[in-house]
Amino acid sequence: MTAHPSLVLTDEVATALAEGAPVVALESTIISHGMPYPDNVAMATEVEGIVRTHGAVPATIAVLDGRPRIGLSADDLELLGSHPDVSKVSVRDLPYVVARGTHGATTVASTMRLASMAGIRVFVTGGLGGVHRGAPQSFDVSADLTELGRTPLAVVCAGVKSILDIGLTLETLETLGVPVLVNGSDEFPSFYSRSSGFRAPMRIDGAEEVAAVLRSSLDLGLPGGLVVAHPIPVEDEIPADEIGAVIARALADMDQRGITGKDATPYLLGRIVELTGGASLTANIALVRANARLGAEVAVALS
Repeated sequence: MTAHPSLVLTDEVATALAEGAPVVALESTIISHGMPYPDNVAMATEVEGIVRTHGAVPATIAVLDGRPRIGLSADDLELLGSHPDVSKVSVRDLPYVVARGTHGATTVASTMRLASMAGIRVFVTGGLGGVHRGAPQSFDVSADLTELGRTPLAVVCAGVKSILDIGLTLETLETLGVPVLVNGSDEFPSFYSRSSGFRAPMRIDGAEEVAAVLRSSLDLGLPGGLVVAHPIPVEDEIPADEIGAVIARALADMDQRGITGKDATPYLLGRIVELTGGASLTANIALVRANARLGAEVAVALS
Protein backbone atom coordinates (compact mmCIF):
# COMPACT_ATOMS: atom_id res chain seq x y z
CA MET A 1 0.00 0.00 0.00
CA THR A 2 1.03 3.65 -0.47
CA ALA A 3 1.67 5.68 2.68
CA HIS A 4 -0.86 8.42 3.44
CA PRO A 5 0.27 11.77 1.95
CA SER A 6 0.11 13.55 5.32
CA LEU A 7 2.91 11.38 6.69
CA VAL A 8 6.60 12.28 6.52
CA LEU A 9 8.71 9.15 6.06
CA THR A 10 12.49 8.97 6.34
CA ASP A 11 14.20 7.78 3.17
CA GLU A 12 15.22 4.58 4.96
CA VAL A 13 11.66 3.71 5.98
CA ALA A 14 10.15 4.73 2.63
CA THR A 15 12.63 2.56 0.73
CA ALA A 16 12.06 -0.43 3.01
CA LEU A 17 8.28 -0.21 2.63
CA ALA A 18 8.52 0.21 -1.16
CA GLU A 19 10.74 -2.89 -1.40
CA GLY A 20 8.63 -4.99 0.97
CA ALA A 21 11.48 -5.15 3.49
CA PRO A 22 10.70 -5.69 7.21
CA VAL A 23 9.82 -2.54 9.17
CA VAL A 24 9.02 -2.25 12.89
CA ALA A 25 7.07 0.70 14.29
CA LEU A 26 8.10 2.10 17.68
CA GLU A 27 6.11 4.51 19.85
CA SER A 28 7.43 7.75 21.30
CA THR A 29 5.43 8.27 24.51
CA ILE A 30 7.82 5.87 26.22
CA ILE A 31 10.58 8.35 25.31
CA SER A 32 8.90 11.60 26.37
CA HIS A 33 6.64 10.42 29.20
CA GLY A 34 7.81 6.94 30.19
CA MET A 35 11.42 7.37 31.34
CA PRO A 36 13.66 10.16 32.65
CA TYR A 37 16.21 11.96 30.45
CA PRO A 38 18.81 10.89 29.32
CA ASP A 39 17.86 7.23 29.96
CA ASN A 40 14.94 7.66 27.56
CA VAL A 41 17.07 8.74 24.58
CA ALA A 42 19.68 6.07 25.26
CA MET A 43 16.93 3.43 25.43
CA ALA A 44 15.29 4.63 22.21
CA THR A 45 18.61 4.61 20.35
CA GLU A 46 19.46 1.16 21.68
CA VAL A 47 16.06 -0.28 20.74
CA GLU A 48 16.38 1.02 17.19
CA GLY A 49 19.79 -0.66 17.09
CA ILE A 50 18.33 -3.98 18.28
CA VAL A 51 15.69 -3.86 15.54
CA ARG A 52 18.39 -3.25 12.92
CA THR A 53 20.64 -6.00 14.30
CA HIS A 54 17.79 -8.47 13.90
CA GLY A 55 17.20 -7.59 10.27
CA ALA A 56 14.44 -4.96 10.26
CA VAL A 57 14.20 -1.19 9.81
CA PRO A 58 13.04 0.75 12.89
CA ALA A 59 10.39 3.44 12.44
CA THR A 60 9.95 5.47 15.61
CA ILE A 61 6.74 7.49 15.25
CA ALA A 62 5.93 10.98 16.59
CA VAL A 63 4.44 14.33 15.58
CA LEU A 64 7.04 17.08 15.20
CA ASP A 65 6.05 20.65 14.31
CA GLY A 66 2.60 19.33 13.47
CA ARG A 67 3.81 16.70 10.97
CA PRO A 68 3.27 12.98 11.67
CA ARG A 69 6.72 11.44 11.28
CA ILE A 70 7.42 7.80 10.44
CA GLY A 71 11.06 7.32 11.39
CA LEU A 72 13.17 9.81 13.36
CA SER A 73 16.74 11.11 13.29
CA ALA A 74 19.09 11.15 16.30
CA ASP A 75 18.31 14.86 16.76
CA ASP A 76 14.57 14.12 16.69
CA LEU A 77 14.97 11.51 19.43
CA GLU A 78 16.95 14.00 21.52
CA LEU A 79 14.21 16.61 21.09
CA LEU A 80 11.49 14.16 22.14
CA GLY A 81 13.46 13.05 25.17
CA SER A 82 14.39 16.50 26.49
CA HIS A 83 11.94 19.14 25.16
CA PRO A 84 9.56 20.38 27.92
CA ASP A 85 6.58 20.90 25.59
CA VAL A 86 5.94 17.51 24.02
CA SER A 87 2.29 16.51 24.35
CA LYS A 88 1.12 12.95 24.99
CA VAL A 89 -0.90 12.26 21.84
CA SER A 90 -3.55 9.60 21.45
CA VAL A 91 -5.73 9.25 18.34
CA ARG A 92 -8.20 11.89 19.52
CA ASP A 93 -5.36 14.41 19.95
CA LEU A 94 -3.80 13.98 16.48
CA PRO A 95 -5.87 16.60 14.59
CA TYR A 96 -5.39 19.17 17.36
CA VAL A 97 -1.60 18.76 17.54
CA VAL A 98 -1.27 18.68 13.74
CA ALA A 99 -3.42 21.81 13.33
CA ARG A 100 -1.42 23.74 15.95
CA GLY A 101 1.94 22.68 14.51
CA THR A 102 3.28 21.44 17.87
CA HIS A 103 5.26 18.41 19.07
CA GLY A 104 3.54 15.22 20.18
CA ALA A 105 4.71 11.83 21.41
CA THR A 106 2.43 9.06 20.20
CA THR A 107 0.76 6.52 22.49
CA VAL A 108 0.17 2.90 21.55
CA ALA A 109 -3.17 3.83 19.95
CA SER A 110 -1.92 6.72 17.81
CA THR A 111 1.27 4.88 16.88
CA MET A 112 -0.87 1.98 15.67
CA ARG A 113 -3.03 4.29 13.57
CA LEU A 114 -0.10 6.15 11.97
CA ALA A 115 1.90 2.95 11.42
CA SER A 116 -1.08 1.38 9.67
CA MET A 117 -1.50 4.51 7.51
CA ALA A 118 2.13 4.03 6.45
CA GLY A 119 1.65 0.34 5.65
CA ILE A 120 3.59 -1.04 8.65
CA ARG A 121 2.24 -4.28 10.16
CA VAL A 122 4.44 -4.86 13.23
CA PHE A 123 4.71 -2.54 16.23
CA VAL A 124 6.84 -2.93 19.36
CA THR A 125 6.05 -1.28 22.68
CA GLY A 126 6.67 -1.86 26.39
CA GLY A 127 3.26 -2.49 27.91
CA LEU A 128 -0.27 -2.25 26.59
CA GLY A 129 -2.83 0.18 28.00
CA GLY A 130 -6.15 -1.21 29.14
CA VAL A 131 -8.97 -1.01 31.66
CA HIS A 132 -7.90 0.99 34.69
CA ARG A 133 -8.55 -0.22 38.21
CA GLY A 134 -11.80 1.35 39.36
CA ALA A 135 -13.05 1.63 35.77
CA PRO A 136 -16.60 0.50 36.69
CA GLN A 137 -16.87 3.90 38.42
CA SER A 138 -14.49 6.04 36.35
CA PHE A 139 -15.05 4.52 32.86
CA ASP A 140 -11.27 4.94 32.38
CA VAL A 141 -10.44 2.56 29.53
CA SER A 142 -7.41 3.10 27.29
CA ALA A 143 -7.95 3.94 23.62
CA ASP A 144 -5.28 1.28 22.95
CA LEU A 145 -8.00 -1.34 23.21
CA THR A 146 -10.39 0.41 20.83
CA GLU A 147 -7.59 0.85 18.31
CA LEU A 148 -6.68 -2.83 18.53
CA GLY A 149 -10.26 -3.62 17.53
CA ARG A 150 -9.99 -1.69 14.26
CA THR A 151 -6.37 -1.37 13.12
CA PRO A 152 -4.68 -4.42 11.54
CA LEU A 153 -1.19 -4.91 12.91
CA ALA A 154 0.61 -6.97 15.54
CA VAL A 155 1.47 -5.22 18.81
CA VAL A 156 4.41 -6.87 20.58
CA CYS A 157 4.33 -5.99 24.29
CA ALA A 158 5.13 -7.42 27.73
CA GLY A 159 1.42 -7.79 28.44
CA VAL A 160 -0.81 -5.19 30.00
CA LYS A 161 0.77 -2.63 32.32
CA SER A 162 0.46 -4.13 35.80
CA ILE A 163 -0.99 -0.89 37.20
CA LEU A 164 -4.20 -1.77 35.30
CA ASP A 165 -7.00 -4.30 35.76
CA ILE A 166 -5.64 -7.18 33.69
CA GLY A 167 -8.74 -9.37 33.96
CA LEU A 168 -11.12 -6.68 32.72
CA THR A 169 -8.64 -5.76 29.97
CA LEU A 170 -8.57 -9.34 28.68
CA GLU A 171 -12.39 -9.47 28.77
CA THR A 172 -12.57 -6.23 26.78
CA LEU A 173 -10.11 -7.49 24.17
CA GLU A 174 -12.26 -10.60 23.76
CA THR A 175 -15.36 -8.44 23.24
CA LEU A 176 -13.48 -6.42 20.59
CA GLY A 177 -12.48 -9.60 18.75
CA VAL A 178 -8.75 -9.11 19.29
CA PRO A 179 -6.61 -12.29 19.33
CA VAL A 180 -4.32 -12.31 22.38
CA LEU A 181 -1.22 -14.44 21.82
CA VAL A 182 1.34 -15.22 24.52
CA ASN A 183 4.81 -16.17 23.32
CA GLY A 184 6.28 -19.22 24.99
CA SER A 185 4.03 -19.32 28.05
CA ASP A 186 0.64 -20.64 29.16
CA GLU A 187 0.14 -17.64 31.46
CA PHE A 188 -0.52 -14.04 30.45
CA PRO A 189 2.34 -11.78 31.64
CA SER A 190 1.94 -8.57 33.65
CA PHE A 191 4.67 -6.24 32.40
CA TYR A 192 7.22 -6.32 35.25
CA SER A 193 6.36 -9.97 36.00
CA ARG A 194 6.03 -13.13 33.93
CA SER A 195 2.87 -14.11 35.82
CA SER A 196 -0.50 -12.43 36.27
CA GLY A 197 -2.80 -15.18 37.51
CA PHE A 198 -4.57 -15.21 34.13
CA ARG A 199 -4.28 -17.98 31.59
CA ALA A 200 -2.89 -17.23 28.12
CA PRO A 201 -5.88 -16.91 25.76
CA MET A 202 -3.75 -18.37 22.93
CA ARG A 203 -0.18 -19.67 23.13
CA ILE A 204 2.33 -19.38 20.31
CA ASP A 205 6.04 -20.22 20.23
CA GLY A 206 8.28 -17.93 18.25
CA ALA A 207 8.18 -15.29 15.54
CA GLU A 208 7.20 -17.62 12.70
CA GLU A 209 3.97 -18.56 14.48
CA VAL A 210 3.17 -14.91 15.22
CA ALA A 211 3.72 -14.01 11.57
CA ALA A 212 1.48 -16.89 10.45
CA VAL A 213 -1.39 -15.70 12.67
CA LEU A 214 -0.97 -12.10 11.50
CA ARG A 215 -0.85 -13.19 7.86
CA SER A 216 -4.05 -15.20 8.35
CA SER A 217 -5.79 -12.22 9.93
CA LEU A 218 -4.75 -9.95 7.06
CA ASP A 219 -5.75 -12.54 4.44
CA LEU A 220 -9.19 -12.86 6.03
CA GLY A 221 -9.60 -9.08 5.89
CA LEU A 222 -10.29 -8.83 9.61
CA PRO A 223 -10.35 -5.20 10.73
CA GLY A 224 -8.40 -5.40 13.97
CA GLY A 225 -4.92 -6.16 15.20
CA LEU A 226 -3.48 -8.72 17.54
CA VAL A 227 -1.74 -8.61 20.88
CA VAL A 228 1.56 -10.49 21.08
CA ALA A 229 2.40 -10.71 24.78
CA HIS A 230 6.08 -11.50 25.30
CA PRO A 231 6.92 -12.18 28.97
CA ILE A 232 9.82 -10.24 30.45
CA PRO A 233 13.02 -12.37 30.59
CA VAL A 234 13.25 -14.49 33.76
CA GLU A 235 16.42 -12.77 34.96
CA ASP A 236 14.86 -9.31 34.69
CA GLU A 237 11.42 -9.77 36.21
CA ILE A 238 10.16 -8.34 39.50
CA PRO A 239 8.01 -11.00 41.24
CA ALA A 240 4.29 -10.26 41.05
CA ASP A 241 3.73 -10.11 44.82
CA GLU A 242 6.68 -7.74 45.29
CA ILE A 243 5.64 -5.28 42.58
CA GLY A 244 1.99 -5.63 43.62
CA ALA A 245 2.65 -3.99 46.99
CA VAL A 246 4.53 -1.15 45.28
CA ILE A 247 1.69 -0.57 42.80
CA ALA A 248 -0.86 -0.45 45.62
CA ARG A 249 1.20 2.27 47.34
CA ALA A 250 1.59 4.23 44.09
CA LEU A 251 -2.15 4.02 43.40
CA ALA A 252 -2.94 5.30 46.89
CA ASP A 253 -0.52 8.20 46.41
CA MET A 254 -2.12 9.04 43.07
CA ASP A 255 -5.62 9.05 44.54
CA GLN A 256 -4.47 11.31 47.35
CA ARG A 257 -3.14 13.78 44.77
CA GLY A 258 -6.31 13.60 42.65
CA ILE A 259 -4.43 12.64 39.48
CA THR A 260 -6.67 11.16 36.77
CA GLY A 261 -7.01 10.65 33.00
CA LYS A 262 -3.98 10.67 30.75
CA ASP A 263 -1.74 11.96 33.57
CA ALA A 264 -2.35 8.80 35.60
CA THR A 265 -0.02 6.36 33.82
CA PRO A 266 3.04 8.67 33.63
CA TYR A 267 2.61 9.51 37.33
CA LEU A 268 2.26 5.88 38.39
CA LEU A 269 5.25 4.68 36.35
CA GLY A 270 7.40 7.49 37.76
CA ARG A 271 6.26 6.83 41.33
CA ILE A 272 6.97 3.11 40.95
CA VAL A 273 10.52 3.93 39.80
CA GLU A 274 10.95 5.97 43.02
CA LEU A 275 9.48 3.28 45.27
CA THR A 276 11.58 0.48 43.74
CA GLY A 277 14.80 2.48 43.83
CA GLY A 278 15.06 2.32 40.04
CA ALA A 279 14.50 -1.46 39.76
CA SER A 280 11.28 -0.98 37.79
CA LEU A 281 13.08 1.25 35.26
CA THR A 282 15.74 -1.44 34.78
CA ALA A 283 12.99 -4.03 34.23
CA ASN A 284 11.15 -1.71 31.84
CA ILE A 285 14.24 -1.25 29.67
CA ALA A 286 14.95 -5.01 29.71
CA LEU A 287 11.45 -5.92 28.53
CA VAL A 288 11.53 -3.33 25.75
CA ARG A 289 14.83 -4.81 24.53
CA ALA A 290 13.31 -8.30 24.50
CA ASN A 291 10.19 -7.07 22.69
CA ALA A 292 12.32 -5.31 20.07
CA ARG A 293 14.14 -8.55 19.29
CA LEU A 294 10.90 -10.50 18.90
CA GLY A 295 9.21 -7.71 16.90
CA ALA A 296 12.08 -7.56 14.42
CA GLU A 297 11.96 -11.36 14.02
CA VAL A 298 8.19 -11.20 13.39
CA ALA A 299 8.64 -8.46 10.75
CA VAL A 300 11.35 -10.51 9.02
CA ALA A 301 9.16 -13.64 9.07
CA LEU A 302 6.19 -11.67 7.73
CA SER A 303 8.19 -10.15 4.87
